[in-house]
Amino acid sequence: MALLKLKDFEPNYKDTFAEEDIHGFDVYSDASQDKIGAISEVLVDDNGHFRYLIVDLGFWIFGKKVLLPVGRSRIDHDARRVYALGMSRQQAENLPEFNDNQVPDFNHEEKVRGVYRPQVMPEPVAAANTASMMPDPGVTPMPTVSGVMPEADAAVMATAPSMMPEPSIAGTLDSNTYNYQAEPFLYGMNDQDHKTLRLYEERLIASKNRVKTGEVTVGKHVETESARVAVPIEKERVVIERTTPVDGGAVVTPGVADFADGEVARIEVYEETPTIRKEAFVREEVHVRKEVEHDTVEAQETIRREELDITTEGNPVIDRGVDKY
Repeated sequence: MALLKLKDFEPNYKDTFAEEDIHGFDVYSDASQDKIGAISEVLVDDNGHFRYLIVDLGFWIFGKKVLLPVGRSRIDHDARRVYALGMSRQQAENLPEFNDNQVPDFNHEEKVRGVYRPQVMPEPVAAANTASMMPDPGVTPMPTVSGVMPEADAAVMATAPSMMPEPSIAGTLDSNTYNYQAEPFLYGMNDQDHKTLRLYEERLIASKNRVKTGEVTVGKHVETESARVAVPIEKERVVIERTTPVDGGAVVTPGVADFADGEVARIEVYEETPTIRKEAFVREEVHVRKEVEHDTVEAQETIRREELDITTEGNPVIDRGVDKY
């Protein structure tokens, strides 16, 4: 099963698992209470189970990093400490060095397990006893990155030496058949040594819903009205004027006077008449569009946040450590 750094398995682990983040915690030996280093990284398997803590042994062995199985650790979140169970300087020297650029394979893990097994492996036991290593349903294990419960709990960690698995498993398994559950004393996480107190807070989450607030309908209809127009026209009329000539009363020369019937003078008379018709033309154009106006709406709510209360009895040593980064 492949091992991955926590930051590679879950890039946003600092936001998702901020309360369980142990990066930078100081590491102490539970036996001597000596500070031996600090946690530089966490390794998980491809299912998200915590498997190893990468410990920088700067206080014991400068520049050396080793793998600490999670079952061999006790985490104190309040003090920002991790205690390596049964860790000795000789054991630290015997552990294979871990390089940040390497991907630990099965052989490297076996070398690590080989250092821890002599101290924690008991007498050989029958296969029937392995049933006692299953998790106790009455105990709530620590969470994992994937949200799946670890394979072992406090009941397993408290198992008597006669209940431990047979030490010969290391020589009979390979990377395809090895199961971390077979060695809960190395990989089991329990409530006794790994306690987590979750502090919750409320946050305001803003979202937007698009709702219909109205409707605008633009159409047209026909209106009628009476219109007047003035058209100037011309009319001809005949004017007859009767006057007495200047030589009126004088005698005309004989033969000039021609008395005859039927002499007629014709004059044509015209007048203009108005012609009215209707024509349609474009009066105006109407463009209809939507515009978006931006506004900010402020809302105020009362939110709650849990703070930690620490009550001590006697004279316990509380190392609050540094602020989490």
